[in-house]
Amino acid sequence: MKKRNILLAAAIGFTFGYITNQQVQVRQKVSPETALKNAKELFKKSGPINGSWIYMKPESVEKNGLPYQAYRGGITRNINGENIQYEFYVDVETGGIISANKTE
Repeated sequence: MKKRNILLAAAIGFTFGYITNQQVQVRQKVSPETALKNAKELFKKSGPINGSWIYMKPESVEKNGLPYQAYRGGITRNINGENIQYEFYVDVETGGIISANKTE
């Protein structure tokens, strides 16, 4: 009887832990570090970058009439000896870039 109870408790604990882990992964937001890493990877596809930054606190942003919580960041490139800066917003929920603009 003891072995059965131990195995039953272990199975219930494992099942509960697995379900909890799945729920956390579904609801987990993208970290600022991951958002910056994703943005850098996308920018690197069109050439090397010199520097990057990201604000750690999400901001409210509206794009095409839709509200988003987004991280704001920037990328610097050196093109023909001139530093060119870009600013971008990354969606906190999906990690996708909402907008990216060259700054003047």
